[in-house]
Amino acid sequence: MSKLTNKIEAHDRKVSEVLENKKYTVDYFQREYNWQRRHIEQLINDLTSAFLNEYQEGDARTEGENYNNYYLGPFVVSEKAGQRSIIDGQQRLTSLTLLLIYLNNLQQTLGVAEKIEPMIFSEHRGMKSFNLQVEERRECLEKLFQTGAYTLRSGDDASTVNMAERYADITDCFPEEIKGTTLPFFIDWLKYNVVLVEIVAYSDDNAYTIFETMNDRGLNLTPTEMLKGFILSRFDQAPKRIKANDHWKKAIEALKAFDANEDQSFFQAWLRACYADSIRPGKAGSQNEDFEKIGTRFHSWVRDNLKKMKLDPEHPDDFEQFVSGDFKFFHEAYLRILRSQATLNTPLQHVYYIARWGIASSQSYPLMLAPLDPADSPKTVDAKIDLVARYIETFAVRRSVNFRKFSASSIRYTMYSLVKEIRNKDLPTLRALLSAKIKELDSGWDEFTHFLMHGQNKRFVKYLLSRITAYVEQGAGMTTTFQTYYESPGGKPFEVEHIWADDFSAHTDEFTEKGDFAEWRNSVGALVLLPNGTNQSYNAKPYAEKIAHYQKENLLVRSLCPLAYQNNPNFTNWASARGLKFAPHPEFKKADILTRQSLYQKVCEDIWAFPSAGDGVS
Repeated sequence: MSKLTNKIEAHDRKVSEVLENKKYTVDYFQREYNWQRRHIEQLINDLTSAFLNEYQEGDARTEGENYNNYYLGPFVVSEKAGQRSIIDGQQRLTSLTLLLIYLNNLQQTLGVAEKIEPMIFSEHRGMKSFNLQVEERRECLEKLFQTGAYTLRSGDDASTVNMAERYADITDCFPEEIKGTTLPFFIDWLKYNVVLVEIVAYSDDNAYTIFETMNDRGLNLTPTEMLKGFILSRFDQAPKRIKANDHWKKAIEALKAFDANEDQSFFQAWLRACYADSIRPGKAGSQNEDFEKIGTRFHSWVRDNLKKMKLDPEHPDDFEQFVSGDFKFFHEAYLRILRSQATLNTPLQHVYYIARWGIASSQSYPLMLAPLDPADSPKTVDAKIDLVARYIETFAVRRSVNFRKFSASSIRYTMYSLVKEIRNKDLPTLRALLSAKIKELDSGWDEFTHFLMHGQNKRFVKYLLSRITAYVEQGAGMTTTFQTYYESPGGKPFEVEHIWADDFSAHTDEFTEKGDFAEWRNSVGALVLLPNGTNQSYNAKPYAEKIAHYQKENLLVRSLCPLAYQNNPNFTNWASARGLKFAPHPEFKKADILTRQSLYQKVCEDIWAFPSAGDGVS
């Protein structure tokens, strides 16, 4: 083996040095980009919080030289014949690329012109190529760079799907206070103050050895481990410390079975839910407060806030109770939430729903834990969690049908204030408080008449139609569920079907403008769900031909047909009792769309009718 292939180098690199005019491939064995929303939220929160801790309003751009650096972690590359392959760290580098694309698009809307493009792609002899070179991802990156959105297709691989969704998450969670005159300062800081350690090996063997070493051993202590060390150090009896340590280890293992970083998400959610009292004001130059500090260094925050947590360093019993009492209780409640996100079950069905359409987990988890009291029975715990999740879903759905944003940055003060309001409330008080909050929402159902599908809300439209379809079928005594239509386990996936074919010439009796026709065609009242394949085979047919086939589909689709109302008392009696004016549509004109739109609105009002203070929790 030559001296060069034996060589291993490690250097600290600024983001600009890592990405600007550099080319990387992604090694085949870790090719998928699999970050989820929570990972992007954490990255954006960590970066923007660290920046805002340094920046002061009125700073000159040159002041950025004195800002603290932020360490983002290591990455490993194998270099051979001038080609660089990422062995470890592609998740971070891909996420950084998505963030840089977002910042480049954002600055264009603000009339800013910072030098970002060379960190995204480079140009040679008139040909542009992305600095992260994975052919399957190229089209997605191009669309994101050019338009800020990528429309997913059935053949897209997992990495492409995640990239498109994580870009949308960045758009949601990037804080408003950096979107104005502060943006150039943040771009400077990201380029020159965010640092990674670049480890370069010149043989695959050495590169893989480094990769295994970094992932198997020698890692720094995590915030969870540092918190455990501090808490257990306060125990005064070794047997109790050993018992608590064993319980702690098993609890953390249970969390990590869901995600490698789930333990940290748990502590962030729990501490925010029960103890955080302050949040950084929404203006540049503000300092981090409880919510941000818990999000970045919760182990340090605990040491600095023992009095708030009623932990006296002189009383070991406080720390023993912390582990055997509160920690155990909230850990079990958090696991209950995680399991309910994965499986649709009646006691916590709304937890399942908001995992598909809700607010950021960094906000929803503290909200669901906030009203809990260690003295609550398991039944009360379930009722409180599901009631909060029901509020979250109602909030998110009503904002969506009114085309209003509910990104993490736009609602952070609303939700963190709500955490404090509902903290440790009993069930009747919680129900009354959330019911009042629903009545105060300025996003009602009146605008549902104008709700339609467009390029950016297709996933929500499928969510909405899945909830409506399942509600109608369950009302009629059928066993199908939301999961049947939204996720289709074991069957063909369902897709949104336009009742009208995309044929303007067939509707010139009611329309003179093609754009007007397209809007009506995309009205939610003109949409249903059909299985993949069936949707494609029906899509181009006129309604007169489709209706005969619709009789074989789900009940919401069948309700267009006269036969659905014959010898079907379960459906007709239920619809009548609920005041839902289902009726057949032998033809489908503008008036029929209005009728269906009104019907869908009434179904939605039924589904998301929040229990009032005097009601039980259903």
